[in-house]
Amino acid sequence: MLTKEENTILTHVTGDAPMGGIMRRHWLPACLSEEVAEPDCDPVKIRLLGEDLVAFRDSDGRVGVLDEFCPHRKASLAFGRNEECGLRCLYHGWKFDVDGNTVDMSSEPGESTLKEKVKQKAYPTHEAAGFIWVYMGPANEMPAFDPPVFQPTPDTRISISKVIVDCNWAQILEGAIDSAHSSTLHSSDMLPARVDGAKANDNNWLRPSTDKAPRLFVDRTAFGFRYSAIRRPINNAATHDYVRTTLFIAPYTVQIPSNNMYNIAILHVPMDDTHTAFHFIAWGGVDTPSTESWRKFLHGQVGIDVDKSFRKVRTLANNYLQDRQAMRLGNFTGVPGIPNQDIVMWETIGAIADRSDEILGASDLAIVEFRRQMVEAAQSFAQTGKAIGAHENRVPHGKLHSFEGVVPKGYDWRTLGCSEEELAWNEARQGRASAAE
Repeated sequence: MLTKEENTILTHVTGDAPMGGIMRRHWLPACLSEEVAEPDCDPVKIRLLGEDLVAFRDSDGRVGVLDEFCPHRKASLAFGRNEECGLRCLYHGWKFDVDGNTVDMSSEPGESTLKEKVKQKAYPTHEAAGFIWVYMGPANEMPAFDPPVFQPTPDTRISISKVIVDCNWAQILEGAIDSAHSSTLHSSDMLPARVDGAKANDNNWLRPSTDKAPRLFVDRTAFGFRYSAIRRPINNAATHDYVRTTLFIAPYTVQIPSNNMYNIAILHVPMDDTHTAFHFIAWGGVDTPSTESWRKFLHGQVGIDVDKSFRKVRTLANNYLQDRQAMRLGNFTGVPGIPNQDIVMWETIGAIADRSDEILGASDLAIVEFRRQMVEAAQSFAQTGKAIGAHENRVPHGKLHSFEGVVPKGYDWRTLGCSEEELAWNEARQGRASAAE
């Protein structure tokens, strides 16, 4: 459990909150590329770390992310005209380019020099891996853009499902690193089977274990931590283990174990203290499902399960459209789609979970480590200004890999799935630690 003060440190990202300061030292996914797909498309409202922003693609295809409100009289630019390489406010016609430069003030006299003195807040952007990314921190600390873990090569196939969740980012991320809950909450979608490893089909994910109480182990790293959930396999339980390793890549990414068809990554992007943009990503080669197939599998289709702004149809107000008759007929939750089942849990915990009176068990080891590591990281940031995961000794995310499989007993789980680059980095890290002692 956490004290109320520690819980505030972990969860708050707006204003001058240290956790928000950490987030600002990383490139953040602002929106999907498909949301601003064409030049001169409709502007899109964005909320990140408590700031209201607007994204648009100009006539030349460049993407800008600006403060939503016109500096003149504070009208919303999200309702403006996106035309001729700029976003024009409807109120008095002030117009801004993707860099925030004022390019027209039609309401001002021709001889006015006010245009040269006014600049709209604009954040640096980078387009990659299906997202428009922004950097919201100090300009002198802006890192080069590093491709995310789900784009190890430029031709990686990527499919993204997105939904806005009405609760704090940390309790959502805790769900992604909670291996034990999948055997219960997702038991109608993740089925035990006599297979040699995790398998995927159009309807289910299959696993080679019936074990609902995994043994957990955690290894802290500079990028966050790697943890292992070890279960009894259905076959050869006396001589083998079923191992699933998950990566927490600070501050907001989780890479969960893959299946035979594709890899999976999850992004938890704080819109503010009580709302989160949740992205569930399949990636890999030719077997990776198309975006529409992926969203259909997850019950996250635009126009069916979410609206065009990715606001969900299933809400607390309508009991998440839970089907009790389906439950009576054997479905465990009565809610279709793995993320939708999670959302019911995350949101009903509360907008910000009260972690001061929880009762945690052995299956919560990774959650305890996440809380400890990120509270420490925020406290350290408040003192030093250095953000976890944004330093010179980091491993490129494209070199990080999770793991799942049935392996003989006696293995070292810390090395399973690790690339040569990560293993070499671990050795160097251990050497630096020994030298420091």
